[in-house]
Order: sequence, then structure tokens, then C-alpha cells
Amino acid sequence: MKKIEEKNKKERKEELEEKKKDSKKSQIKGLLRLLKYMFEHNKILTVLVIIFILLSTLGMVRGTMFTKELMDNFIVPSVKQYKLHKSIDYSLLLAIISKMIAVYGFAVICSYIYGLMMIYIAQGTLKSLRDDVFVNMESLPIKFFDTNAHGDIMSVYSTDIDTLRAMMVESLSQVISSIVTIIGVLISMFILNVPLTFFVVFMIIVMIFTTKEISKRSSKNYVAQQKNIGAVNGYVEEIIEGLRVVKVFSYEEEANKNFEKYNEELFKSADKAMKYANIFAVGNLGNINFVLTAVIGSIIVYNNIAGFTLGGLVSFLQFIKVINQPVSQIAQQLTSVILAAAGAQRVFELLDQVSEKDEGYVKLINVKIDEHGNITEVKEHTGKWAWKHPHSDGTVTYTKLLGDVVFENVTFGYNENKTVLHNINLFAKPGQKIAFVGATGAGKTTITNLINKFYDINSGKIRYDGINIDKIHKSDLRASLGIVLQDTNLFSGTVADNIRYGKLDATDEEVRAAAKLANADYFITHLPNGYNTVLSGNGASLSQGQRQLLSIARAAIADPPVLILDEATSSIDTRTEKIVQDGMDKLMEGRTVFIIAHRLSTIKNSDVIMVLDQGKIIERGNHEELIAQKGTYYQLYTGGFENQ
Repeated sequence: MKKIEEKNKKERKEELEEKKKDSKKSQIKGLLRLLKYMFEHNKILTVLVIIFILLSTLGMVRGTMFTKELMDNFIVPSVKQYKLHKSIDYSLLLAIISKMIAVYGFAVICSYIYGLMMIYIAQGTLKSLRDDVFVNMESLPIKFFDTNAHGDIMSVYSTDIDTLRAMMVESLSQVISSIVTIIGVLISMFILNVPLTFFVVFMIIVMIFTTKEISKRSSKNYVAQQKNIGAVNGYVEEIIEGLRVVKVFSYEEEANKNFEKYNEELFKSADKAMKYANIFAVGNLGNINFVLTAVIGSIIVYNNIAGFTLGGLVSFLQFIKVINQPVSQIAQQLTSVILAAAGAQRVFELLDQVSEKDEGYVKLINVKIDEHGNITEVKEHTGKWAWKHPHSDGTVTYTKLLGDVVFENVTFGYNENKTVLHNINLFAKPGQKIAFVGATGAGKTTITNLINKFYDINSGKIRYDGINIDKIHKSDLRASLGIVLQDTNLFSGTVADNIRYGKLDATDEEVRAAAKLANADYFITHLPNGYNTVLSGNGASLSQGQRQLLSIARAAIADPPVLILDEATSSIDTRTEKIVQDGMDKLMEGRTVFIIAHRLSTIKNSDVIMVLDQGKIIERGNHEELIAQKGTYYQLYTGGFENQ
């Protein structure tokens, strides 16, 4: 038994090590991909940045070499001249200083130019990256958002992309400049003294290995830090969205405890990461390198070995300071690079998420219909629609948009282990009202999600106006459907903008007509700025009922042939519901309507009522027929409780 446990422990350890290696590879790939992305979007500017970095670095290196010239050609001779009481020629000093000013000035200007360019490149790259991520995010299936915390997704846009900004603006140019500086300085040092340069190279190698060890220890902690930031953001967003529930159930203390757990994990990972990142071993080694080189160099100068001069030693020691700085900078910027690698991994993971599949080829088009029923495709908006169905033989069929929906033996599950709907058969003729009732989890909302093709069915067929919805382009399919959900979503903008969401080119008259249809016009006109009142925070300044009325008005302005009402009046009080019901009846007139009922009294006049239980239709008929059957619906209706 002990051997089995040891074997399992060893296997888990090996599996963990393998995951670490894979994670590290993914981070490196993410970083390389980011650099490639940056170059592809800024080819000319990137090349110019590298050129200006080279010029700036070469200028700094050349400026340091003037120290040898100043020492050997002016200071040492001037000291001798002074001892002999001879006059000193300061023209050479002026010439050397003028050259130094010119060279260093040129280097500073080049540095300023590539700094500005890097800011432009970085911000432009991040803009393009955010655009690409957002566009791809919009194309992702609903399932992705059901299985990922919204706060974690948001942290990609904020925290992770911000780490890329820090790396591109600050670290990248510094690392390139540092590498070029190291190469340029080493060449200059070899020119001054070869043996002493080999000693310096040895010390640099020690510094690099020290840096590598520090970065290796901090890398895993930075990755953990990024993940923990996402977890904290996700939990905070969850609590903010449900703050009313938290307060109602006095859950504050428990929420604080949970937040402290997430925050503690973030603290530990950040503390470890920064602890290693701020070790000053590199700087200390640089100082040791300087002192040892100064001692050895002084011995060489004193004994006049290989013609090494005092000016050469001074320049050499300056180069030690110069070369220590880029090595230290590389060590310091590794923190930013590691963070960027972790951030790039998460950004590209979101960018690489597979978009929602859409193999549809049937389009929804504007048409004119003559008195004989002939359909003609037109570009202008006519208010009449048809499905344009191209066939493999080159012919095209036009089918008028009516709202005829049929389910044929549909089976569906959100995952392979659990089937939610079992062999569902139903049909809704144009203009019919179909109501679904049943316990929570019976499959009511799932059916409406399948009509929208938010999810793909496991088996069976769903037909819309006789066309398999798999053949219909998803955006066209959804454009023909209107939906009013129990949970309303309003967006930042005016009241009119939120209603116009259902039809972007709607006129002010159409907006007001839709609001009147939903009986929302009265309360809108009493707002501070009427239809121009600006909403924010999901319309937090409005009551739940008012938000729902705007949601209904938004569906009304879209004027769809098929309407889905998912407990649309559940958040409205009984008095308001009566006001809304008249508008709802007008809205449903002539349309195919699917209703998920909160109050059974609201669906009495439905053409067909279907009772669902555990993903199966167990009863169907109109109100009178189901009451007469005295089955589940009869018990729900007469039992004195309302269906949820």
C-alpha cells in the first residue's frame, strides 16, 4: 500500500513538473508572439527604433572613450607642464569637451526620439490588441461566458494588457539598449586591455547566472500573481452585482472571509514575486567587479604592462560602471518581462478562443411582395423580409419570413454527462402564442436558447419557416427574433439609445411609438431629460419595473415576427403588470410568441400551453383543455402557488 502511495505521489509530482514546463513554454510563446504582433503592426517604426537605439548607444560608448583622450592627451601632460612651470594649452581641452558635448547631445536626442517612438508603438499595439480581443470575444459562444468568471475576463483587458504596456514602453527598449551597450562596451574594453576585459566578462557571467536564478524563482510567483488578480477581480464583480442579496441576507461577514482568502493568496504570490525581484545581488556583484578591476588595473598601470595608461584605466573603470548599469537594468526589467509573459499568455489565450461556429448560408433580406405573392429582393428598408436560400445547383429560393417554428425530436444537453431536453417535439404556427410552464430546471429557457441557436442541439432538427436553422446564418436568425428576459440589461447612454438598440436606424418617432406600445412613454417623459436622460450602471437610477418596460420597448422597435418572453413581467408588480399587459398584447399581435410564465394567470389566453418536467413535455393543450385533464397544470393553477 505504501509503495502504491509513493508511486502515485511520484506520478503527481511528475505531472506537476510537466504542467510547469508547459506553462513556461506557453509564456515564452506568448512573449514571442507579442513581439511578432508588435512588429507586424509597426514594421517601419520598429526598424527606426532599433536604428536610433544603436546610434544612441554608440554615442554613449564613444563619449566614454573621450575620458582616455582627456586624461592622456591633456590632464597628464598638463600636470607635467605645471610642474615645469610651463604654460598650459587649453585649446585641446576645449576641443575634447566640444566633441564630448556633441556626441553626448546626439546620443540624448536619439534616446529621446526612440523613447517617443516606443510609446507610440506600444499604445498602438495595445489598441490593436484590445480591438482584436474584443472583436473575438463578441464572436465567442455563450457557453464560454457561462463557464468563465466575468471578472477574470475583465482582468485580461485591465491588468494583463497593462503589464504588456509596461514591458513595451519601458522594458523592451531598455533591454535592447542594454544588450547593444554591453556589446559596444566590451569591444571598447578589448581595445583598451584584453586580459582585464576577460576578467570583467567572467564577472558578468557570474552576474547573469545570479540573475537567471533569481528570475527562475520569481517567475512562477508572477504567474500565480496574475491568476490571483483575476480571481480577486472576479469575486469583487460577483459581490458588487449581488450586493443587494448580500445585504438582505447579512452575508457581509462571510463575503469578507471569502475575499480575505482570495486576497491572502494574492498577497502571498505577490510578496514572493517581489521578494525575489528586489534582491540587490546584481548591484552588489557590480560593485565588487568595479573594486577588483580597479585594483588589478592599477597594478597593470603601475608596472606599465602592455602600455596600459592611466587614461586607459579611468576609461576602463567608467566602462565597468557603464556595463554594470545595463546588466542591472536587464535584471530589473526581467520582472516586467516575466509579468508581460504571463499577461501575454492570458491575452492570447482569450484571443485564441474558438469563435462560435456558423456554417449558415441562408440570409435574411429586405423584399417587396407584389399582389401575386412574388418576392423581389431590394436594398432599401421595406419592413418586409424573406429568407434567401441559395442551392448547390445555383438556384435561389426566397421564403417569406413568417415565424413558423418546428422542433423535431430535439435532444440537448449542456454537457455530455447530462441531457436537459429529451426528444422534444413541438410546432408554433405564425401568430400563435406558445407558453411553457414547469419547475425550475425543467428546460423552459433552454428551449428558447435553442431557437436563438445559442447552443447546438445533440440530435433532431429545428426548422424556421421550413428551413433547418443550421442552414441560417446566426446573425440573420437572431435578427428575426425579439427577446425580453427576466434580467434586464441596459447600457450606458440615453433612454432613446437603449430603446434604439433593437433597431439602430430607428427615428425618434419610432422610438416613442415603441415606448408607447410598451406603456413606457409616461414614466420616460417624467424623467429629468425625457428620452435624452442618460443612464449608467445598468440603469440603476430606474426601478426594476421601469427597466423591464424599456426592455419590452426595445423588443417592440425591432418588430420581429417571433418574440420570446422569458418571464418578462416577473419583476413587475401586479398593478404595473396590468398596465403592461395591454401593450404586451399589442406587441404579440400577429407574431409567433414563446412565453415562459411566472404567473399562470398571464398565459390563460395562450394558444398552446406546454408543461415540462425534467426536460420532457408531459402535457400540452390550451388552458381549458389542461384544466379539464386535471393533471399537473390543473394542480399548478388551482393549488394557489405560482410557477417559477
